Amino acid sequence: MLKKFLPNEHVKSIFDIKPEKLKAQGIKGIITDLDNTLVAWDVADATPEVTNWFKEMRAHDIKITIISNNNEQRVKLFSEPLEIPFVYSARKPLGRAFKQAVKQMNLGKGEIVMIGDQLLTDVLGGNLAGFYTIVVVPIVKTDGKITRINRMIERRILNYFRRKGKITWEE
Repeated sequence: MLKKFLPNEHVKSIFDIKPEKLKAQGIKGIITDLDNTLVAWDVADATPEVTNWFKEMRAHDIKITIISNNNEQRVKLFSEPLEIPFVYSARKPLGRAFKQAVKQMNLGKGEIVMIGDQLLTDVLGGNLAGFYTIVVVPIVKTDGKITRINRMIERRILNYFRRKGKITWEE
């Protein structure tokens, strides 16, 4: 069961994820988390760098959907100016939001990558849904209350994976 928490890939930030590599892997769609993946959890708008990353993905015909456990106002405020489809109150790692995103994108599971900063929500949800998963280093070290609890559990899982030689990267 613990292997469902293991991402396929680890990168420092979304900016290390290049459209050419995704296309070479047969990826045509990205489902991404919002808070601490794209911007800090307490930042409302996309940075110019994030906006450019989205433009680069679109230029390579890669579809993007944001899935967040956060509320509608937060996710809508971020996503609408970018014209990015979104799912709010997603209840990740449960499957409903992932199924909704797959349907929106009209792609197969093997054509989608899930990108996020948390093992307990993003990676687990993505793996259960059958996607390729990429975990990024959280943008900031601070988190909301529930996420802080998740991070404590995550640290135990990461330490287990390190002891077993399943991961070599550091936080």
